[in-house]
Amino acid sequence: MDYEQQVRRASGGDVKAFVDLTQQFQHMAFGAALALVNDFHQAEDVVQEAFVAAWSALPSLADPAAFPGWLRGIVRHQAFRVLRKRTLRTVPLAEAEDLPGEEVLPDRRLEQRRQSAMALAAIAGLPGKLREPATLFFIHECSHQDIAVFLGLPVATINNRLHAARSKLKERMLAMVNETFHAHALPDDFANRIGRLIEARGAVVEALFNPDAPPDVLTELAVSDEANRRAVAVQVFQPPSGGFVRGIALSPAAALPRGSTVLSSGNQSETPVSLDELGRLLPQLAGPSPIATGAARLLETGIKVIDVMCPLVAGGNAIIAGELCNPTYTLYELTHRLKDGPDGLKLFALLQVWRDAPPGFSFPASLKEEGLADIPCGAVQQFFMRAEDGPWTASRLSLLDPFDVVIRHSRDLARARVFPAVDVVTSRSRLFQTNAVSVEHVAVAERVRKAIAALWAADLHAEGGADARMLERALKLQNYFTQPFFVAERWNKRPGTTVSLAEALQTCRDILDGRCDDLPTDAFYFSGDMAEIRGNVGRTLKFGPVTWPPRAQ
Repeated sequence: MDYEQQVRRASGGDVKAFVDLTQQFQHMAFGAALALVNDFHQAEDVVQEAFVAAWSALPSLADPAAFPGWLRGIVRHQAFRVLRKRTLRTVPLAEAEDLPGEEVLPDRRLEQRRQSAMALAAIAGLPGKLREPATLFFIHECSHQDIAVFLGLPVATINNRLHAARSKLKERMLAMVNETFHAHALPDDFANRIGRLIEARGAVVEALFNPDAPPDVLTELAVSDEANRRAVAVQVFQPPSGGFVRGIALSPAAALPRGSTVLSSGNQSETPVSLDELGRLLPQLAGPSPIATGAARLLETGIKVIDVMCPLVAGGNAIIAGELCNPTYTLYELTHRLKDGPDGLKLFALLQVWRDAPPGFSFPASLKEEGLADIPCGAVQQFFMRAEDGPWTASRLSLLDPFDVVIRHSRDLARARVFPAVDVVTSRSRLFQTNAVSVEHVAVAERVRKAIAALWAADLHAEGGADARMLERALKLQNYFTQPFFVAERWNKRPGTTVSLAEALQTCRDILDGRCDDLPTDAFYFSGDMAEIRGNVGRTLKFGPVTWPPRAQ
């Protein structure tokens, strides 16, 4: 998009378009200001004030093509304001005729541009510990306080380093006078880690970064709250769209002004998100639930355990949680299956800290390596957040009540080779409390839940144990709820399967009522519909079935 189109959009209030304009013209504005005030710090102030003034006055610009010259005029005006504040020398009126005029001659303009370009190249040549604060200060509109916050250093240290950087720049500029000028790239990726705050609404923070290098999901950001001399930590919770990034503030973010500087740490956040805060934010992130509006409707996925035991709400939301059992495969499988459908869905994944992760482990990199990051979202919105460590107790699960659907993964089920490791005892759907689900569906789900709960609570090695036949049927149900996923085909060499809700309900009824007692338990493992299950009889399975789950902890 050329700058004229950006000017038109920005004139209509498009913040992103104006930020794009700022990025495109910031070096030109800085060079013009530096040529006038001849001071890096004051040139930075001039450019900052000039862009603020330009944003306010932009609707009055009649011709978008005139934007560069119009912006230069604003920079010039702001620069003269700075110059007027300096101590002026009083001279006799007769000497006025010897004073230079304001008009800059062409050769002088060319020299100014060359000096500005040399200054930028000189910044790139500074030592590492000086280059970062100098880049932030001279190029990216950050104050001393901003730099101190971002680099985790005292303001006094920043002052000293910037003073040293100025001295180095003077030396470098003198040496460059006798050198042939050539272009220098700005420092590595540090510049791409600088963004601008678009808006902070409650605990939801929206920022804009370089579209070619936005922060990954779960990256920790810091927003400079200069008025309160602090940094507000933010965790990126949605995959970025271009340069647009959304995150959740991990500390109070009230009154953060638009345009505040945002720095990406480049590191994964290790701070868990409060479930209380997440519940309060849900209406802001997911909008009104169809259940609340009386328009609830079941969204069929073809995944047996979800459609039967914790059915999704069309246009609603669901949270996928678990202890030390990565729920991302379930999230991406649902995304793969529902992305092209007409119904929107908001999926929240609560991920616990990987305590046994190898050094340098990166969650976004692992998604890319497993081929998950490239799955388009379509009608599905994804949210990723760090979860608190510890077991999912009843009181902790109650904090998820605001969500339409809770899909909880279990470590014990994962150890028992149940995939997906969805715990049907603690997973739930609010659809069961509406007339959007048949009475028969509710009854089957309740029978299944009781049977599998009894299976996991039983001790088959004790004398006089529970009804062995009912436990065997429960084990068939647990095996039946295992299913190949499309997104995991590269790992298990099995194509994904889809089973209709009607078929899944009928099979659950048949198992519970004894109509499948003639089939071996292992025939139900990691299969699709009944036709495939009957075809498994007598075959050697590549993966071992769930023969006896370990006792739940």
